[in-house]
Amino acid sequence: MRKVTIIGSGPAGLTAAIYAARANLSPTVIEGGGSEKNIPGGQLMITTDVENYPGFPDGVQGPEMMELFRRQAARFGTEIVAGDVTRVDLSERPFRLWIADEVLETATLIVATGASAKWLGLDVERKWPAGLGGRGISACATCDGFFFRDQDVAVAGGGDTAMEEANFLARMCRSVTVIHRRDQLRASKIMQDRAFANPKITFRWDSVITGIDDFAAGKVTAARLRNVKTCEESELPVQGLFVAIGHQPNSSLFAGQLDMDERGYLIAQPGTTYTNVPGVFAAGDITDAVYRQAVTAAGMGCMAAIDAERWLEAHPSVEG
Repeated sequence: MRKVTIIGSGPAGLTAAIYAARANLSPTVIEGGGSEKNIPGGQLMITTDVENYPGFPDGVQGPEMMELFRRQAARFGTEIVAGDVTRVDLSERPFRLWIADEVLETATLIVATGASAKWLGLDVERKWPAGLGGRGISACATCDGFFFRDQDVAVAGGGDTAMEEANFLARMCRSVTVIHRRDQLRASKIMQDRAFANPKITFRWDSVITGIDDFAAGKVTAARLRNVKTCEESELPVQGLFVAIGHQPNSSLFAGQLDMDERGYLIAQPGTTYTNVPGVFAAGDITDAVYRQAVTAAGMGCMAAIDAERWLEAHPSVEG
């Protein structure tokens, strides 16, 4: 039986592994099988330039950074298992996890399965080179807005997330066009007021994005739009598109066992990574709907490992 098992191999999961391994807890990381929601290494594997993570003054490629995380975790004895967890039973101890036909038992569990950005469903999104960073399509203005300084960009969405992205981008971009499929926003009034008051932000109402140019050139040059009321087609010249229609936490595996909010984010006790099930901890984007940054996920991974270590010390009989 494992002492500590970690589901997820992004910044949260691998940081938890580094701390747990150095505490002689012999952690096991289940890194995912490569599906869209279970990418070994997490969302940074489809990101190019990472310039806001401390310790990399010249920036670093997302996959390269995650390989460094992985090597550091392995150096201290972390067992890394490829595959997807298809079922969990947290109703009794030891906890049981199913990976294909294999059953893994563990005294504690750290859930670091992250959250996936929602996309528009365009064919070009699937074909586009992964991780264009500052050169095309993004789902994170905080991550990639810097690359679009003094350029024209568009934001797809009409909720609070979209307004936050638009206001953030307006600080550095030449212009920001919000594209929304309705004639009014879903965002809270205060967020709407901020966006309406910003002279750099304009709106394309009743519009959906039907295509993105120029795939062949490997960069964004325009968004193709269709008015849902008039069916009129138009083209919006932009150098970047930020899709801000929300994120989906990868938490369906734990439905009915771990407490979640209405959006599916796992609920942790304030100031900790403890979930409602003793011995189960949540770290990273699976429980963070606010920041969603690699550095905050890594910090929460550290917290989860320390919480697990202290919980095991307080419950020595659980290890068997």
